[in-house]
Amino acid sequence: MISSAPSAPLRAVLFDRDDTIAYTDPSVYGEAARWAARRFGLDTDAVQRALTRQWHERAFTWWDLRTPQDEAHFWNSYGEELMDRLGLCREHAAEFLGTYPYERYMKPVPQAREVLGTLRARGLKIGVLSNTLPSIDRTLQALGLADLVDVAVATCALGIHKPEAGAYLHAARELGVRPDEVLFVDDRAENVDAARALGMPAALIDLRSEQPGALHRLSDVLGVVEAWGASA
Repeated sequence: MISSAPSAPLRAVLFDRDDTIAYTDPSVYGEAARWAARRFGLDTDAVQRALTRQWHERAFTWWDLRTPQDEAHFWNSYGEELMDRLGLCREHAAEFLGTYPYERYMKPVPQAREVLGTLRARGLKIGVLSNTLPSIDRTLQALGLADLVDVAVATCALGIHKPEAGAYLHAARELGVRPDEVLFVDDRAENVDAARALGMPAALIDLRSEQPGALHRLSDVLGVVEAWGASA
């Protein structure tokens, strides 16, 4: 929950993306592996192991990407390395990544569209602030949430990542609100703490229901918003 009573009317809600309004569906790895096995005559388990290993080994190697062109180059090299792992020609990379692009592995969390729509209907602006690649708009489109988001900030494109203060302040400016007028929701405690240090009310969300005191469903955000209104 938010740590203290709000001092200003609520004008916006700013969400993290991963494990907050969206999650990576592990079943898609199996789906992609089966597709590649059929298409290229490979062993399904071997493909799935290669997919998982490739992602883990390249995790955060995208941290310094700044532009869509940087990201396109990253995915080209990523796909070529994956084809090398699978013993395939690098020319197959475009076909594989075109069929199973990054955003295809993501799914909206339960009730994501309903929650964002309810908040918008209450006159609140919706923002997304994520430590992610420049293609955040494309991922939100794939999730079916883009039309409900007023401002989407990918920290790679910004060059400042959470929990750095500048990331939150930039998102608030883009939303046209003061930090104390926006509720920030994130699944990482260090990001929530950093927001609160700026005077931005924040709530920790834990969709695995492992952390006491955290929100355990995205729909719990609606209760926080209602409590904010009652105490304002």
